[in-house]
Formats: sequence, structure tokens, C-alpha cells
Amino acid sequence: MTDITVPATRSGGPKPTDGHRTPIPFHRLLSVETRKLFDTRSSKIMVVIMILLAVASIIARGVVDGPRLHVLIGTAGVGFGTLLPVIGILTVTGEWSHRTALTTFALEPRRGRVLAAKCLPPLITAVAASLFAMVVAVPVTAVVAGVQDVPATWEVAPLALLGWTAVGVLVVAQGLAVGMLLLNAPAAIVICLSAPMLWSVVSRLGATGEVLAGWFDLGATTDPLMAGDMTGGDAVRLAVSVTFWIVVPMAAGVLRVIRREVN
Repeated sequence: MTDITVPATRSGGPKPTDGHRTPIPFHRLLSVETRKLFDTRSSKIMVVIMILLAVASIIARGVVDGPRLHVLIGTAGVGFGTLLPVIGILTVTGEWSHRTALTTFALEPRRGRVLAAKCLPPLITAVAASLFAMVVAVPVTAVVAGVQDVPATWEVAPLALLGWTAVGVLVVAQGLAVGMLLLNAPAAIVICLSAPMLWSVVSRLGATGEVLAGWFDLGATTDPLMAGDMTGGDAVRLAVSVTFWIVVPMAAGVLRVIRREVN
């Protein structure tokens, strides 16, 4: 019989026992999911397009409308509002479309922690995108003012700036919620991108349609938040639309992912 030498466990480290593993730290899950967010070819392409689109739109708006900082910052929201939700959708649907969910949930069976690690990077990216737009808009405003030889408008309402950033986060959260509910990237992308147009049609269908759009259209209810002059009634309408588009789909999606069989 051959002797088998079992290596001794280092003192001070975790000692695994039969049937138990050392839990994966959340910061490691977060790091992995952040890399997944930017490692795929589609994500890299979208990030590059988003950066180029933001810079180009800010410069073009500055040339056309003049050096007004608050206008130039808001211009970047056109590209961000379209592409950032798509990144969020791909984040939560990628495991199922690429059939890697079994591997992911085998390494970390606590699916709630995995979902939390997936949702945080896109939301943080939305905040970073807002900061990037501000950083780009400031020198563009100065250069346009110098080239056109006109005074620049630097006044930006802090509440409007915070509101604009918050709207970017909400739009990404909507993409995450719809994507998690459907677990199908094309369907979720179509819904998120077509929703503003559909609500625009609904708002023109008489008084009832206008009321429905005023309460459930996330694009309409976030306008006062971006303007920085939200009232109590505006906050209630925003809460209703956020519940409809984010809270309910997110809760249902989390429940679906936790209970879904993976094969």
C-alpha cells in the first residue's frame, strides 16, 4: 500500500470542512461582474460609441447653441439615456444567453449576492458617465466661448445637476429591472427603447391617455427632477412610475432568477 501524505493546513487560514466552502467575498464578486461588464466585445463597442457620441454631441451643441454649460451637459444625456440601459440589460441577461448561469451559480449558490454584484457596476457607470459629461462640457464651453468671442454661461443649478445624474441612474435601473424580469436581451431592449415613443402616443389619446402618461411615463415624471424644481405632486408621480417600471419588475425578476432551474 502506498503512503499518501496530506499537506498540513496553514495556521490562521480558513479550514474547510467536508461539505463546506469558504464563502466568496462580495468585493470579489463585484470585481468579477465589473470585468464582465466591460470585457465582452459588445460592451466595449457600446462604451466607445457612448464616449464618442457624448463628446461629439457636446461639441456640436456648443457650436450651434453657444457656450452654455448646463445645456452642453444635458446634451450628453441623449446618448447615455439610450445606451446605458442596454449595458444594464446585457449585464443581467448575459448569463442566460451565453448559458454560463450554471457555472456562476455553482461557484456562488447564493443568487441574491450575484444579482447585487451584477446591478451595482451599471449603476455606478451611470454616475461615472454623468461626471464624464461634466468634465467634457467645461473645456468645450471655454473653447467655444473663446472661438466665438462671446461670454460663456457657467451657471448650473446644483439640484438640476443632481437630478440629471439621478435620472441616469433610474434609466439604468429600469433596464436592469426589465432585463431581469424577461431574461431576454432583445425583448428587454425593445421595450426600454420603445417605451418613450409608446407613451408619447398614449398621451395624445385624449384626457385619459394624458393622465396615464403623466403618472406612468418615466420620461415624463423625471422631467421635474432634471429641472431641479420638483414639487410634492411631482414626487408622487415619480414614485408611481418608478414603482411601475423598476420596483415591481425588479422584485419579480429577482424572484424569478432565484427560483429558476438552471440546466
